Amino acid sequence: MTTNAPTRLPSLSRTQAVGLAAGVVVFLATLIVDIPDIEPAAQRMLAIFLLAIVLWITEAIPLVATSLLVILLQVLLLSDQAVVPLEESAVTAAEVFATLADPVIILFIGGFLIADGAAKYNVDRNLAALLLRPFIAGGARRTVLGLMLITALLSMFVSNTATTATMFAVLLPVLSALPAGTARTGLALSIPIAANIGGIGTPVGTPPNAIALGQLSTQGISISFLDWMLLAVPLMLVLLIGAWWLVTRRFIPSDTEIEIDMSARFNTSPPAVLFSVVAGLTVLLWLTEPLHGLASSTVGFIPVVLLLATGVLGSKDLQGLQWHVLWLVAGGIALGGGIGASGMDVWLLGLVNWDLLPAIALIALLSFAGLAMSTVISSSAAANLLIPLALSLAVGLGMNAALVAVVVALSCGMAMSLPISTPPNAIAYATGEVPQSAMISTGLAIGVVAFTLLSFVMPTWWSWLGLM
Repeated sequence: MTTNAPTRLPSLSRTQAVGLAAGVVVFLATLIVDIPDIEPAAQRMLAIFLLAIVLWITEAIPLVATSLLVILLQVLLLSDQAVVPLEESAVTAAEVFATLADPVIILFIGGFLIADGAAKYNVDRNLAALLLRPFIAGGARRTVLGLMLITALLSMFVSNTATTATMFAVLLPVLSALPAGTARTGLALSIPIAANIGGIGTPVGTPPNAIALGQLSTQGISISFLDWMLLAVPLMLVLLIGAWWLVTRRFIPSDTEIEIDMSARFNTSPPAVLFSVVAGLTVLLWLTEPLHGLASSTVGFIPVVLLLATGVLGSKDLQGLQWHVLWLVAGGIALGGGIGASGMDVWLLGLVNWDLLPAIALIALLSFAGLAMSTVISSSAAANLLIPLALSLAVGLGMNAALVAVVVALSCGMAMSLPISTPPNAIAYATGEVPQSAMISTGLAIGVVAFTLLSFVMPTWWSWLGLM
């Protein structure tokens, strides 16, 4: 019997090797050095936090491994099972391990299974073709608008990576038929941009959204599925229309002809029909949470049970879930909980006289940090690092914690300047149709607009509407 088991350990790049060594040194030094005015539990948590920063930034070990290491170290250093016990445990081991089944994780499991089912029964591709039909007549720029709107819509409920892959499956024949030029660049670039922007629209759209919800839950703050959409969808639409205007005016000549196969052949087998019904009802229940009172995580668990119980999805589908993303989010939730439980947040607040910084300036600083970090490292890792700190600052300074968490999460989701910034960008860049210079300039322009809106416009808008 042949297996795919590796025969040797993976080699580390120089950056990874340096990062691993630096992480260990920083971790041990923080544990040993006498730090003024810090409690033992907070000092141990600070060591864990600094180790996570180094490992997440350098990717010395896989991102998900760092998240799981955060959970393990909290159990071994902070909990009632600590190797060197504290006078009073900051948390229990059960509380730390519970982050692996946090309600936000359950919500994402439901979203991932629906996304897998949509791909399995070809619902996503056929739905995209059906929705695109009204946009075909009226010129290339109108067609690009349709492509971007549909990509964003799908990305709200299906991972932006899967959405990008689906849309490129539709577009690759179109790209190859177009003559070489800017139109091919614009068409290929429009998909990842729309997928990235669409991901901010719902809690299940992209991991930073889930990380924000998980961190807020540790503060006893809950944002419903519908409330998140009310906060994010207006911003999403403004950015999407602005991005469409930028891409079409810069790359798509008005006389470009785009021909796309619009045939939609929906699978009408009983399992496919049942999947569509269950998925549709799930989305409906998410949108009507104020009417029935079921939490979005509870609603998200309903399709998990129904789709597996009826055989619409099987054990292979369950095994194929993006468990690395779920555990990455869980590590972020654990990190935030540990910062609060250990008292590290109180110590951080005492380091700087934050009262000298106006609230709007602090929000702008956090938004910029989210955009900048997510440009060069995983947006999930950036959100895991920034949101716990941002929440600690917000709570300590008496600011609106939900507002701060949402701004940071949305900022992390808006970084799209480099091929490494997001998986959709990487997919588009791999087609060979998008020069890095075009991606950088377009992504930076969208990022500047997003930063301006999130820092100076949306907080006031949300306040006027009574959403914050």
